[in-house]
Formats: sequence, C-alpha cells, structure tokens
Amino acid sequence: MHRAICVSARPRLRKAGSGRSRWKPLARSRIHIGIWLAGVAVAAPCPASAQALQPYAVVGDAIPEPLTNTRGDATRGRALVVERSSTCILCHNGPFPEQKFQGDLAPDLSGSGSRWSEGQLRLRLVDASRLNPATIMPSYYRLDGLNRVGTPWRGRPILSAEQIEDIVAYLVTLRE
Repeated sequence: MHRAICVSARPRLRKAGSGRSRWKPLARSRIHIGIWLAGVAVAAPCPASAQALQPYAVVGDAIPEPLTNTRGDATRGRALVVERSSTCILCHNGPFPEQKFQGDLAPDLSGSGSRWSEGQLRLRLVDASRLNPATIMPSYYRLDGLNRVGTPWRGRPILSAEQIEDIVAYLVTLRE
C-alpha cells in the first residue's frame, strides 16, 4: 500500500545560495561596497580650492620659477607623494619602505633630483603632456583642454600651487 506524501511535509534541502539565504550575502556585499565607496570618496584627492591658477612661464622643458612666493616643504611633499589619494605611488615607486604596494607604470622616483632639475620636475607635475602628449600622467595644475574630468575637479586643479611646490621640494632631495 502506498501512502500519499504531502509535498510540503517532505524535508527540503536548500542549496547554498538558494532561496532567502542568497539575499544575505548580497546584502552584506552591498554594505561592503557602500563602505568601500565611502572610503574612496574620503580618500580621493581633494581638489585644490577654487583659487585662480598662479601664472607661470614654461622655458624649454621646465618651469624655472616657483608657483608660490614661499619655498616648498619637503616633509609635506613626501607625505603627499606616499599617500594613495595623491595617486603618485599608484604609478611610481621609490624609496618608500612603509608602502607595501607601489606602481610600476612610470619611472622610479629614486634619484629624481639627480635626473631632473627643480624646474623640470615642476613642469612634469603641472602639465606632463607638454613633454609627452601621450602620457598617462595627470596634469595636476591645469584646467584647459582636459577630457573626462571628474565632477569634483571641474574648474579647479587637482593640486594647489603650494602642494606642487611641496612635492618638488621633496623630489629634488631624492638623489639616489
């Protein structure tokens, strides 16, 4: 004699990721993505204030005169170079033992002060595309002729004149 088995009375085995259980990891991943995006927004380089760009003159392959009236601070410059939000070490590497992951797309910053003058370093930061139109290095102190500029940076440079000078002051100290 066969007994009728009620479908709902049978124990159901759930596969991992099926039914309601699959929404919990998705919810967790959304939370993680939200936290990650918030972290990126906070860590993103803050665009320089909406101040007007300081005038500068390009002479050959350099900007010989500083962008500010004061000398840059090498300690602040090093801090800018090694912080991920300034993007330097995403492409460059150098004498930064505390930074576990460094870039390898661009020249090593070790010996920058021996390879380039202060003015040459300044031009590379301000607008590297003047030296190489196909460069992937951002123009950190330029407003015109840029494509695909993120909303926070529209109408303002990525770095201020003071930050440029701080980074230049640090890079000239790197003599290998």
